[in-house]
Amino acid sequence: MTTWRWIFLGGCAVVLTGWPVSAVQADEPVTLENAKVPAANKTDEPLAKEFSLDKAVAFLDSASLTWQRDRKCFTCHTNYAFLYSRPMVDASAAAHQTVRKAAEELVEKTWVEKGPRWDAEVVAMAAALASNDAATTGKLSPVTKIALDKMWTVQQADGGWKWIKCGWPPMESDDHYGACLAAVAVAVAPENYRQTDVAKAGIAKLKEYLAKNPAPTLHHTAMLLWASSTGEAFLTPEQSKAAVDKLISLQQPDGGWKLPSLGDWKRDNGDAQSSDSDGYGTGFTVYVLRQAGIPADDARLQRGVEWLKKNQRESGRWFTHSLKKPSNHFISHAGTAYAVMAIQACNAKQTAAVTKP
Repeated sequence: MTTWRWIFLGGCAVVLTGWPVSAVQADEPVTLENAKVPAANKTDEPLAKEFSLDKAVAFLDSASLTWQRDRKCFTCHTNYAFLYSRPMVDASAAAHQTVRKAAEELVEKTWVEKGPRWDAEVVAMAAALASNDAATTGKLSPVTKIALDKMWTVQQADGGWKWIKCGWPPMESDDHYGACLAAVAVAVAPENYRQTDVAKAGIAKLKEYLAKNPAPTLHHTAMLLWASSTGEAFLTPEQSKAAVDKLISLQQPDGGWKLPSLGDWKRDNGDAQSSDSDGYGTGFTVYVLRQAGIPADDARLQRGVEWLKKNQRESGRWFTHSLKKPSNHFISHAGTAYAVMAIQACNAKQTAAVTKP
């Protein structure tokens, strides 16, 4: 697993040059007070004239802060994803500090007073905080340890977790996603957390679950590949190689990947899934392949990065079709987070502009 350090508390020096006027004033950071709800995720939103990391993080800031402010909850596709991606650009940003504080309050106050809403919330928060710690201080914070330790208390007898199954893939549609996310959580946690007694016992049960319940989609296998890149073997070397080969084989002629190719999900109305490359498919795949040891300058990964730079939308986001139904397309929020993670993980030049023909 790649470890990031400052300035973005991650490894690549970044100079942020300003925020889009559509979000806030040109030189004003996005905050909980001034954040505006981004325009709806739309298939026909025009492409940006040139790639802008500034616009990407401004979109992520606005989407995450307004979700926190107006909906008062954490979700996998928006503010959990934000905690993975934002510190890879600049962890000192006001938006990042605000979302991190809200996450800590959920664990230290709300869970104590009311308990988690679902077992899934515990796993999702543990994974987000562990990744955030790894991308910032490189140390396991006390609040993250609380979340990770609690994760094992809600582990089922079979080694898995009771997950939210709302029919919103790839995150909220099957129990196996929860097991994969738990694997990522314990794998990325700093300071060798996985060697603690409670973690070792939980991991043993988790591996039993995974042995009896193979990943139902390539997406979930890719999550296990991500987790296994730390040295905690959730996949065998042969399985890891097969996963890498399969992911690479799905790269589209334009250099991107499409999320639907990572599973066999069906849309509610029976329509075929999109055949276009998208932000989630490309960002997620490039990031996971990078964690699996594919060099940053590998031509296939660089083609993926080029696709991302050329297919950012005017708002700063990358669009991804919902796998369930043609409304909201909130998966675009997670897709934008993964796109930023992929670009940063490949050490792309943040100030480089790719102009459209």
